[in-house]
Amino acid sequence: MIQRVLSGRYELEEKIGSGGMAEVYKAHDRLLARPVAIKILHEAYRSDVEFIERFHREAKSAARLSHPNIVSIYDVGVAGNDHYIVMEYVQSSTLKKKIQDEGPLDLLTATSIAKDIANGLTHAHANNIVHCDIKPHNILMTEDGHAKITDFGIARAVTESTLTYGGSVIGSVHYFSPEQARGGAITPKSDVYSLGIVLYEMLTNRLPFTGENPVAIAMKHIEEEPISPSRYRPQIPPMLESIVFRTMSKSPEIRPSSFELVQELSNVESALNAVHHSDPDATKILSRTEIPPRRTIRQGAVTQVKQEKKIDEPIESRPFYKSKIFLLMMVFVLILGFGVGIFAAFGKVFNNEETVTVPEVKGKQLALARQILEDNRLRVNVAETYDANVPAGQVVSQDPDVGKTVKSDRLVTIYVSKGGEAIDMPDLAGLAKSAAVERLQKLGLNLGSVYEKDSPSEPGTVLSHDPTTGTKITRGQVIDLVVSRGEPEPKVEEVHVTHKVTRVPNVENASLSVAEDGIAGRGLVVGSVTSQESSQAEGTVIAQYPSPEAEVELGSAVDLVIARRPEPQPEPEPEPQPEPQHSEPTSNESTFPEIPDLSDEPSREGDQSKGR
Repeated sequence: MIQRVLSGRYELEEKIGSGGMAEVYKAHDRLLARPVAIKILHEAYRSDVEFIERFHREAKSAARLSHPNIVSIYDVGVAGNDHYIVMEYVQSSTLKKKIQDEGPLDLLTATSIAKDIANGLTHAHANNIVHCDIKPHNILMTEDGHAKITDFGIARAVTESTLTYGGSVIGSVHYFSPEQARGGAITPKSDVYSLGIVLYEMLTNRLPFTGENPVAIAMKHIEEEPISPSRYRPQIPPMLESIVFRTMSKSPEIRPSSFELVQELSNVESALNAVHHSDPDATKILSRTEIPPRRTIRQGAVTQVKQEKKIDEPIESRPFYKSKIFLLMMVFVLILGFGVGIFAAFGKVFNNEETVTVPEVKGKQLALARQILEDNRLRVNVAETYDANVPAGQVVSQDPDVGKTVKSDRLVTIYVSKGGEAIDMPDLAGLAKSAAVERLQKLGLNLGSVYEKDSPSEPGTVLSHDPTTGTKITRGQVIDLVVSRGEPEPKVEEVHVTHKVTRVPNVENASLSVAEDGIAGRGLVVGSVTSQESSQAEGTVIAQYPSPEAEVELGSAVDLVIARRPEPQPEPEPEPQPEPQHSEPTSNESTFPEIPDLSDEPSREGDQSKGR
């Protein structure tokens, strides 16, 4: 592909990357005299008419985006059999390489990068575009340290009901959301979840969920809670760790929107900036490891007092410790100290004057809540409770409540959610939307997003839902519906308005149903369909007439030949054997062998028995 010129304009110079569906080249735009990046679709997808149409449609959708934190799309086109997208060229490395090279990123750097990504997503979500594959590999770092989101090639309008291709969920298993793992409908909150994992990785240089295979990792996204990032890096402030946990919540409604996430990350960024640029005596955020234990402080104070007394000691010619006065004073001090010690011990138990204010831990993960309370010199008691509105593992309530003034070492009980009561997801397919919503309300379930899809069913009829029928769910869970918008308008009439001729699509090697859709999409009709014995998969198109890319009038017929398995050959029947010919017996011959007359002979069996 090097030095090849696409569409007489884009000269390919070098290959700079490769993805699951396309290869990326650096190229020179001869018309505007600037470097560009060109993504060329893999050869394996060229024969799939449906995928090609989606590829161009999604590229045109992403081309609407214009934001400093998004790699711009300039053009989309076809050169021969190559389908390509022309993008802004960013001379930099990916965020994944930055993490690999530098290890856990600086707290301020990680926060700033996450805010850049959230800013870009806010713009995309405002235009009804979901990226679906946010990961460090798709984040480019500019020379001035800012982040740009790339690879909107698989982005899709929010109104679409699914994001799967060939039966496989689109996205990267280490970074995709629980709803992607279930194969359900994807929303902007799915991008927020993936960004939470990226932030987790930037802070710890670890992935929250790993496994032996993609299925095992996907199940962890659905069922397990991540380990607190502060376990790996205690310097992470609680307010930043709280953002990580909320963005990675299993329930999309608990996750912040990308816009809200920008505001929260800006607050953290301001606090971290204040710490870096303030004077040593200014108020600042201290991590847990920077707070010295109280015992160390007290020991230092005692040591200082002792040193001062040693300096002020009077110097006598005779050692004072040998005098009677010293002995009497020692006895007095011992008695007094013993009494004071007893009084202090009982006073500490019955009248502890040291007080603290109970911090808020509602909505936080158990590990984080326990750490916050213990840092404030409070003891923790954990109790579990069912609550469908709070994800499992998060604090539902606390006693005493936030803001209460209590004595130190006070026992604080935190009630941790076990999730909602488990029930089976009912079958709503075929119901009217209003009836389905009413049934959800009776079961204590909440209506989530409602997506429309072309269907021959009556408009407003529920076609499917997420979660699917029979899935174990909890009361209070959000249910997304896919409803019918009715029959789609015929595409042929629309094409007749502006075009008189069209090109025959290449449907060879496609299944019959896909070929029919591709032919109808070009304003043509399927003519005769004949079968022919072939080694290809049964039902696959092996020939078409007219040939691909031929120009024909709209409404013309395209004849198809599909593969048929060879018919088994019948086994040859065995040849009949000639019957043996028997001659008539003569007077001296018999047909059967002559049987001797043994009536007068003694029993042989008896003789043999005697012999034995």
